[in-house]
Amino acid sequence: MNDINMTYEEALSHAPNEEPARQYFFIERCQDMLEKLKESSGKEEFTFHIATFGCQMNSRDSEKLQGILEAIGFVETDTEEADFVLYNTCTVRENANDRVYGRLGYLNSLKKKNPHMMIALCGCMMQEEKVVAKIKKSYRFVDIIFGTHNIFKLAELIHERLEAKKMVVDIWEGTDRIVEDLPTERKYPFKSGVNIMFGCNNFCSYCIVPYVRGRERSRSPKDIVEEVRQLAADGVVEIMLLGQNVNSYGKSLETPVSFAELLTQIDQVEGLERIRFMTSHPKDLSDELIEAMKNSKKICSHLHLPLQSGSSRVLKIMNRKYTKERYLELVEKIKTAMPNISLTTDIIVGFPGETEEDFQETLDVVRNVRFDSAFTFIYSKRTGTPAADMEEIPADVVKDRFDRLLTEVQKISAEVCGRDEHTVQKVLAEEVNDHEKGLLTGRMSNNTTVHFKGDPSLIGKIVDVHLDESKGFYYMGTLS
Repeated sequence: MNDINMTYEEALSHAPNEEPARQYFFIERCQDMLEKLKESSGKEEFTFHIATFGCQMNSRDSEKLQGILEAIGFVETDTEEADFVLYNTCTVRENANDRVYGRLGYLNSLKKKNPHMMIALCGCMMQEEKVVAKIKKSYRFVDIIFGTHNIFKLAELIHERLEAKKMVVDIWEGTDRIVEDLPTERKYPFKSGVNIMFGCNNFCSYCIVPYVRGRERSRSPKDIVEEVRQLAADGVVEIMLLGQNVNSYGKSLETPVSFAELLTQIDQVEGLERIRFMTSHPKDLSDELIEAMKNSKKICSHLHLPLQSGSSRVLKIMNRKYTKERYLELVEKIKTAMPNISLTTDIIVGFPGETEEDFQETLDVVRNVRFDSAFTFIYSKRTGTPAADMEEIPADVVKDRFDRLLTEVQKISAEVCGRDEHTVQKVLAEEVNDHEKGLLTGRMSNNTTVHFKGDPSLIGKIVDVHLDESKGFYYMGTLS
């Protein structure tokens, strides 16, 4: 039997059982199938386009998906007029789902013009039963649907779709498996995300993430450190450690390892110059972690510490498991250990039941902490979460509070972010500035953006920059 004519069922019986060997088998099978498609269609290449919605975890997942598609032989294009279009979806807010439905209509019009086009949907939105049911009923032109737990299976799913010539749906409700070591195409050669854990056990009352990302599971420290070593050897100078709650890293391991211990191990990797991480849950941020940050020369002087609300009463309803007082004590500890640290946060305005008094408590925390910046959100009901059944606050009241919070946050941020004006700081040059010719854009250790004149050859290097002028949220500087 000629290998290229093997059916999907026959391929299944020949495929290795172990991952990632199984996926490399299907990547090779897809390579052959793509070559046959090129011959039959007369096309020199088949293109792909990935649209990523949501968080940095999704961005990292998309790099892995892109690596698999390129290994198969697809060529990236920046337009949805491609032969393979993949939406990596987010479902934190319901309007994110509506955006995807809206764009699917456009993709259908493109598919009618291109008989070879395939459309794939993955990510958090696909973990919702009602979403998958709606797509199967109303968007039958979609070819592949998969979720958050099995993105590593993309090549196998493409193989099945090309063989079966019908919609392929493969959603896992949960998993304890972690499959790495597959092709990855990094967006930047000099910096990279590194997954250290997946899932979340916190079940904040407004959040859908634990339901779509599953329970916490940590990668082994050995595998993480080895991946960081390989990245550093490949020229990566900055990594971002990723997890829904990095502070609870290691609890699911056979031999528990704390996040602070993991950071200390990564800190010793030669060639690596900067370590970032997100996101940190205040209830799990330990004294050990503060000490590890304080003693490290590589961990960046930036900590994202979501507040969500300054009212202990509201925090309890949110199921955040800390109080306003506990949060402020934690900030005091952090600032005592690292006086120059940049603190950023997330705040939700208008959570069900929030009173004006509760809102004033939030403003009080903002004035006390003086965050470098804050991501402020108007509460958005998320079906499937406990908070969705709570009575919402009138929109005009929420809008008024949001505007007042934003004014306060921006005023403080403009004052705080200018503290390094007229000093020389180390800046990682990240990209050519797309607004003004001759400028590069980079970031300081504390995550503040700096624009300065420089040659594109500096991109990926950490350079000394004199911060000439603070513009509130960024600096204009000069190479020192």
